[in-house]
Amino acid sequence: MEKPEKIYLASPHMGGEEMKYIQEAFDTNWIAPLGKNVNQFEKEMADYVGLKAGAALSAGTAALHLGLKALGVGEGDVVFCSSLTFSASANPIIYLGAKPIFIDSEPETWNMSPAALEKAYEKYPHPKVVVIVDLYGQAADYERLLAICKAHHTSVLEDAAEALGATYQGQKCGTLGDLSVLSFNGNKIITTSGGGMLLGNDEALIQKVRFWSTQSRENERHYEHKELGYNYRMSNIVAGIGRGQLKVLEKRVTKKKQIFETYQEAFKQNSDIEMMPISDQGKPNYWLSCMTLKEGSAVKPLDIMLALEKENIESRPIWKPMHLQPYFKKYPFFSHCDRENEQSIAEDIFNRGVCLPSDTKMTEADQQRIIKIVKELF
Repeated sequence: MEKPEKIYLASPHMGGEEMKYIQEAFDTNWIAPLGKNVNQFEKEMADYVGLKAGAALSAGTAALHLGLKALGVGEGDVVFCSSLTFSASANPIIYLGAKPIFIDSEPETWNMSPAALEKAYEKYPHPKVVVIVDLYGQAADYERLLAICKAHHTSVLEDAAEALGATYQGQKCGTLGDLSVLSFNGNKIITTSGGGMLLGNDEALIQKVRFWSTQSRENERHYEHKELGYNYRMSNIVAGIGRGQLKVLEKRVTKKKQIFETYQEAFKQNSDIEMMPISDQGKPNYWLSCMTLKEGSAVKPLDIMLALEKENIESRPIWKPMHLQPYFKKYPFFSHCDRENEQSIAEDIFNRGVCLPSDTKMTEADQQRIIKIVKELF
């Protein structure tokens, strides 16, 4: 029997204008490394979020790496980082020879816990940077977190890789740290196939990041290098895709919200299912619709994932927290919870959570099929 057509967790969704910019790059022979699309994509993205400058790079990870470097992180420095995230948030800390300290989530937003952050400062009073992640498209509680960081004179790198199009107290995600990172990976709300951007208001610092990302080549006739360089710059073709995608961002946010609310309505009578909490301090972009199962539920996250997989439907576990990852286990972790040996919030969300299909190309019938499969398990 033929399998039904695959439903993806989140996959690229072209808006129709991307080819115009790609064709222009071909017609002018500006394929790579740079060109008009790169310059314009940086400007258009900075204008969209409301900042002065952006550096278009090969990946969100590259943006995190150079963002940390731009904020002065080096060998032996301490960097606080959200634990409930993808490893790309933490890996660049290691690239720079620094020491990551992982911070638990709070239940209200699933993002960095202000209480856990305070505990970390008691033990490590002088971190170089705090990396705050906007998980699954929702902003962290920046009012509380930034007040703590400011009191300790610590720079903040906002990892908004998943949160383009979301807001916090009316301010766009991607503008809440001293520097901020976006990702345009294939599963993000808009994509350039791969790529990322570092954003900020210090234009000289962003220009320095562009310099580092093009092998730190000095402005000389010959190849002159006074600093360590990286091959991290975005290509003109990739940036062209981004320019076209940016035009449909608001449409994608609207569709993602509709997907989330459809799940929420469908499962509201099921006391075992709870959708990810939505903070009243902002508007998420609903990048992925995530749910948790009640402690003690007969149905487990794996049951849902396997039932969907059997029907050619993609779903995923919640990110496994960094402090539980074999590579990062040796680094300190600060829990939101006060009781010794009590399970952390991040671990609890991981153990009980599922990322449901959130593809903006899904039809209403597709989503109803997903909902039916999940409901039948109960």
